[in-house]
Amino acid sequence: MSTATATRKVDSLVTTVFDASGLGDRSYMLSDGAVGVVVDPQRDPSPYLAEARNLGISITVVLETHIHNDYVSGGLALARATGASYAIPAGEPVSFSEEALALDDGDTMLTGLLKVTAVATAGHTDHHLAYCVSFAADDSGTGDQVVCTGGSLLANATGRTDLLGPALAEPLARSQWRSVRLLLTTLPKHTRILPTHGFGSFCSATPSLGELTAVSTIGHELEHNPAALLDEDEFVAMLGSETMPIPSYYRHMAPLNRRGPIAPSFGPVRRLGVDGLGKAFSDDKWVVDLRQRRMFAAGHVPGTVNLELGANLTTYLGWMVPWESDLVLLGNDDDEITEARRLIARIGRDDLSGAALWSAVGSTLDGTQPGDDPPLRNYPVVSFADLAQAWCKSGAPRPLVLDVRHRHEWKLGHINGAHLLPLTELAERRQEVPTAGQVWVHCGAGFRAAVAASLLSGWGVSPVFVDDLWENATKTDLPIVTAGS
Repeated sequence: MSTATATRKVDSLVTTVFDASGLGDRSYMLSDGAVGVVVDPQRDPSPYLAEARNLGISITVVLETHIHNDYVSGGLALARATGASYAIPAGEPVSFSEEALALDDGDTMLTGLLKVTAVATAGHTDHHLAYCVSFAADDSGTGDQVVCTGGSLLANATGRTDLLGPALAEPLARSQWRSVRLLLTTLPKHTRILPTHGFGSFCSATPSLGELTAVSTIGHELEHNPAALLDEDEFVAMLGSETMPIPSYYRHMAPLNRRGPIAPSFGPVRRLGVDGLGKAFSDDKWVVDLRQRRMFAAGHVPGTVNLELGANLTTYLGWMVPWESDLVLLGNDDDEITEARRLIARIGRDDLSGAALWSAVGSTLDGTQPGDDPPLRNYPVVSFADLAQAWCKSGAPRPLVLDVRHRHEWKLGHINGAHLLPLTELAERRQEVPTAGQVWVHCGAGFRAAVAASLLSGWGVSPVFVDDLWENATKTDLPIVTAGS
């Protein structure tokens, strides 16, 4: 570890936050102005290296709070790139143990002016650690300090405890309650909390409440966190009753992380034209159209799946596209393909079977000959106000409505008479989708309904895509059933 001279003094930690939009995760760089500690880095090391250059510091320590279940870690790759010490919780079986420091409860690391102290916080995983980071010279504990809590103490929430299987869910929930209580009762109230999960992540036991850009403190969580407000049995019961769905790709993440993933590399990918796309369909490859959802609705190749390039791409591509399947990306331009590859590499989907550009595919297929099946399909895009108008139209049959949100969203409020079919179950429950007539499909903000509508179109169903916010449904005459009503 590097050490600092006695004359250098810094009053506050330089904290850089790295958001992994879509995954709902954050990683952190903590610096004293000369050296930096990185906690729970995402797979691509380049943002951390760039920020270190920007700050004029050296990354000397890389920390993992736990073996991650929701993304491929960049910790080992970053440590190799910088020569930093790489620390993981003791007890985790990994194939790169000779390159890692195994930390136990109470272990400390010194680098520059910084002191890192490991705190055992089992619950989210068996060997989970939190890391208290402060200035080594601050014996009073009154100076600037943070606690990087990973998947234990989150902002107004805690990490879920059921990802290792139902048999371990309750004992881990009890460990989680004790771990969070330990942090809340032993750390100074001014200590800032820097969690990895809880910003939309499915690793959070419950949706985090409040402003997600704000930084919470131990004092705030003492007054608002369920682990502080509930006794142990109440807390365990709450976690057991409010389980979130588990993305299907999660089961592949921990094994990849235990093997020691390398940094992603993005070599050339085979460019496909119309014939290549046809061959991809015949070979049962998944063709993902990255275009904006309304562009897709206006014209698309039947059988392609619309996963709009943006924050939700990583999670839902990992969830919807079978892990073992071959993948082809279709985008507007090379920049979209490149950005999509960067996003899905976060979950280990590095390899593509090919890529195609809409400018070539769409122009080739646009237009039909009389008597031929249309090579491109389209479907209408509407709002909840349009749905309400059709619902209430006198003498007309009631629209068939498919709600593709998650069950916990449905319980909070839904259209009376709609059919719940969560997007992530749609393919396996395809037989429940009517093949005759129009099927109106909605979610909470449009992304998932767009995916569902693209699947329906590929199956020969006639979707009507409701591209609207759920809150707007409550402003119409649609019959809404709410929790407790």
